[in-house]
Amino acid sequence: MKALRNFLDKIKPQFEKGEKFEIFGSTFEAFESFLFVSDKVTSKGSHIRDSIDMKRTMSVVVIALIPALLFGMWNVGYQHFLSLGEQADFWATFWFGFLKVFPIIVVCYVVGLGIEFVFAQVRGHEVNEGFLVTGMIIPLILPPEIPLWMVAVATAFAVIIGKEVFGGTGMNILNPALTARAFLFFAYPSDMSGDKVWIAEKADALTGATPLGDALVGNIDKIPSPLEMFIGNIPGSIGETSVIAILIGAFILLYTGAGSWRIMFSVVLGGLVMGWIFNLFAINEYMQIPAWEHLIMGGFAFGAVFMATDPVTASQTNKGKFIFGFLIGLLAVLIRVINPAYPEGMMLAILFMNVFAPLIDHYVIEANIKKRLKRAKKLINI
Repeated sequence: MKALRNFLDKIKPQFEKGEKFEIFGSTFEAFESFLFVSDKVTSKGSHIRDSIDMKRTMSVVVIALIPALLFGMWNVGYQHFLSLGEQADFWATFWFGFLKVFPIIVVCYVVGLGIEFVFAQVRGHEVNEGFLVTGMIIPLILPPEIPLWMVAVATAFAVIIGKEVFGGTGMNILNPALTARAFLFFAYPSDMSGDKVWIAEKADALTGATPLGDALVGNIDKIPSPLEMFIGNIPGSIGETSVIAILIGAFILLYTGAGSWRIMFSVVLGGLVMGWIFNLFAINEYMQIPAWEHLIMGGFAFGAVFMATDPVTASQTNKGKFIFGFLIGLLAVLIRVINPAYPEGMMLAILFMNVFAPLIDHYVIEANIKKRLKRAKKLINI
């Protein structure tokens, strides 16, 4: 590593302002900060000085996603061999899934980071590390049979329309990964829903329906058992099926402080409340599903842990986080049960609340101001 550090120090002056490769300064800085801890520190103004920066935070989130990624790779292979009625050992199963999932990840990072570098160079800004997480989440919320060209188009749409037009990392109002999924869902619905997309190279005689797909058409008896949905060995998006793997990631996020427990808790609470309301009426079989089962079906758990907690697009105030998360959980179950066009309500619920997050924070702050003014008036009168 010392030799690499010396090499970077040797060529670094050529990328500084006014030098030969000035135009590639942002690109050099991005690679340098990826390989080594930046030596830049704040020199004036009020700042909290600690060892936490965006690169470390994004790295923690990526690490938290690894259990879901690894299980997803294995499950893609497992569902494939299961559909063919064949048995394969662990490594053959995992290798098949790896060969299906890894190209999707590569396409996401190549396209997304390529666009990020271009925008950074044009604007003369540093390349932010935000896409390290986005590039990992996008593959995990897609079906394994998604064509790679669609992944590239959706990633480009998410980065340009969902992020860069607002000013880049930290300025976007919509979760970029969900923006990519929403684009694919509405532009290419046949490749994002139905029975054919959830199992890679499956047998023709197998439907491959997800639990939400079965519930949507009234096949309640065909929904996998709660244990199967908790473990995750069922058809579904690559990284959303295993609640166990997602909970491991949630523990990492909460332990390191990278994720908000307020949002996670309130999303779960909102989902339970909406589920209980449906249980009270229960005018069809879908409404009779126990409220807690909604928490382990579809992408509810993954959305609650990794996407609702996005610090950029979520509410910033503590009270606002509770409101934000509760409404996400409420809307997710409401949409998936009431609206048959959108069996997975988590995507739309989070995107909808992303738009209203600033408004929630505004009214929370206004309420705090009014409360303090009222308190100050009382003190003056005394």
